[in-house]
Amino acid sequence: MNHKKILVVDDEKLIRWSLVQKFSQWDYDTAVAETGNAALKAFDSENPDLVLLDINLPDIEGTEVLKELKQRRPEIPIIMITAYGSIEDAVSAMRMGAYDFITKPIDDLKIQGTIKNALETATLKQEVAFYKEQERKQFELDNIIAESEAMKKILEMTEVIAQSETTIVLLQGESGTGKDLLAQSIHHMSRRQGNPFLAINCSAIPENLLESELFGYEKGAFTDAKQRKKGLAELANEGTLFLDEISTLSLPVQAKLLRFLETQTLRRVGGLEDIEVDLRVIAATNQDLDLAAKEEKFRRDLFYRLNVCPLYIPPLRERGADILPLAHHFIQKDNIKFRKNIRGLDREAEQLFLRYGWPGNVRELKNAIERAMIFEQGTLVSTTHLPIHLNGISSPPRPLFPSSPQDHSVSLEETEKALLRKALRETKGNKSRAAEILGISRDTLRYRIKKWNIEPEKIDAPE
Repeated sequence: MNHKKILVVDDEKLIRWSLVQKFSQWDYDTAVAETGNAALKAFDSENPDLVLLDINLPDIEGTEVLKELKQRRPEIPIIMITAYGSIEDAVSAMRMGAYDFITKPIDDLKIQGTIKNALETATLKQEVAFYKEQERKQFELDNIIAESEAMKKILEMTEVIAQSETTIVLLQGESGTGKDLLAQSIHHMSRRQGNPFLAINCSAIPENLLESELFGYEKGAFTDAKQRKKGLAELANEGTLFLDEISTLSLPVQAKLLRFLETQTLRRVGGLEDIEVDLRVIAATNQDLDLAAKEEKFRRDLFYRLNVCPLYIPPLRERGADILPLAHHFIQKDNIKFRKNIRGLDREAEQLFLRYGWPGNVRELKNAIERAMIFEQGTLVSTTHLPIHLNGISSPPRPLFPSSPQDHSVSLEETEKALLRKALRETKGNKSRAAEILGISRDTLRYRIKKWNIEPEKIDAPE
């Protein structure tokens, strides 16, 4: 038996009997009712997976029963039974939420196929709803570690912003502070939570492709445009579009993004028509956009447009109260992942974690814990299996992003160059380890080295 139960509601005894026999042959459990009131009681007591409901009942109209059943459990598929003369009523019932209708005399093959499709559709919807609920729970603010006053304040502001109707949010903070996690939390706490959350890393896509990725293109817009393609801004309609590393956008794309944000309309590459959308844009950056605008590397009008609801996530070194709780959180997660039972950090490791500057922020801490968990055989994480560089840096590095928006005594360019040189010196030119210290990918490090014309082999002594 497949244990799916069908409630058959019909006032004709012969039809009820006939359907029960067929359903039994097809391995369905059944329950029956001959009136509308009996159907409502059986629906609650029998807990069916599908209802077969006659549109004409002696006490209550089938459409009224349908309406009540849909209010009680909207996910249950309901198939209406109707005579040929009542097709209009059946169509009306479908507008009210019925899955489908069949006509008398009932065709065995048709009803068997309709029931099979209805149950499969209902199962798929339940699975999607389950995974969406799991995803929503994953990004609840309660799951974000926030023992420090700074992070508690950020989470309070996040909740207010998420439930507001603002369509633009700007997240600022160093790499690895959790801007992507906060972006997803904002989406899953908003009225848009049931709609798409689409993300794009602006630095990962070549400039000549970025516009078509964001706004789509029409067939024939360029050589390889074989057919029309919707961009992420259109696909995210009624949901959220997350633009990570927005500071890397070229000035021409910035201009088009500004127009999009101001009008909530887009035009596909090669298109002539403006398309209206309703979505929230969350932009993230590890750069100081105000300073970048002053240096004419970022459009000032776009900065003002993005800066409606800014959230600055402080680096981990400025919220020491979060370090050990975060470490224990990642240990518990990795216990499940690696099937271990490690209780926490030993005292020496705790002291090291609190002294270390965490230039890669939460991402670096997470990776350090994961590495230690792989090799640790005891009941506590010790310094033995922590990444070597943790013991080599005891003082906080100069931040990539100023703690105060007014602290512009050192230019962004010089700050970045100094950090790159410092990381390369400490790792003796090892780019993989330097990238790990800085909390960026090796490809990003190579790009920055090339951009600032830094020669790692010539960096062998402190400046």
